[in-house]
Amino acid sequence: MELVVSGLAVGAIYGLVAMSFAVIYKATGVVNFAQGEMGMLTAYTTWSLATTLGTNGIFTVLLAVVLGAVLGLICERLIMRPMLGEPVLSVVLVTVGLAVVLRSIVTIIWGAAPQKFEVAGADRIIDLGGIGMRVSQLGVLLSLILAVAGFWFFLRHSRFGVAMRAVAADEKTARLMGVSTARVQAFAWAASSALAGLAGALFAVIYGLTPTVFELGLKAFPATVLGGFDSVLGSGSSGLIIGVLENLVGGYLPSTLKEISGFVLILVVLMVRPFGLFGEKRIERV
Repeated sequence: MELVVSGLAVGAIYGLVAMSFAVIYKATGVVNFAQGEMGMLTAYTTWSLATTLGTNGIFTVLLAVVLGAVLGLICERLIMRPMLGEPVLSVVLVTVGLAVVLRSIVTIIWGAAPQKFEVAGADRIIDLGGIGMRVSQLGVLLSLILAVAGFWFFLRHSRFGVAMRAVAADEKTARLMGVSTARVQAFAWAASSALAGLAGALFAVIYGLTPTVFELGLKAFPATVLGGFDSVLGSGSSGLIIGVLENLVGGYLPSTLKEISGFVLILVVLMVRPFGLFGEKRIERV
């Protein structure tokens, strides 16, 4: 049971990052390969400000969300906005370059030494019907649940959410109907980076803060593929599957298999459902 609980916690973090991949892809059709690095930079910035200002608990979480959103807006305005109308491959390559730059910034400013992201009460154990869970682990699960519920409501019942879905379905038609694709892209980058930043900060609280936090992007990528790139909610849910699978494989099989278990799962699933578990099947006629 301990393996399942810890798997759900890390899976919730994967789910948040997977959702961040899906948000940008749904709005722009671009896979942002700097997602993990954006979460890492936000985590380090949050740690520095939280330590300086003395914030703790829920305020630290909110700080990570705000800083992540600001980073996303900056990247969108300075780097992605000029790329509007360019081929998707060119934009993807720009995100690869952005990942390298953000990684270098973290190393230059904070160095490579591991840091402890201390939050009061995060390691306290809560008894949930005989199942012990840390406050930090419960907080991660609640964060994913709130994110999934929030995005479901936003996409279904808000005017801007409907506009975002319209752009995802047919960008040209949405533009003709008066939808501002630039605003949708800006929001997508802000929301996506906020999710990645939240995931990075929560990961740092549980496992510590090191420059390898960017690997969250690589580890969460299978969850996005499994859930479907066009399904924000499915990607978040699939993170839990990947997290539990990795922990069970690492607990009962050779540890070397843990790192590839998620990729093996998506290979099997894609052979049956090429669009993912929750993705929409699309048929293009030529």
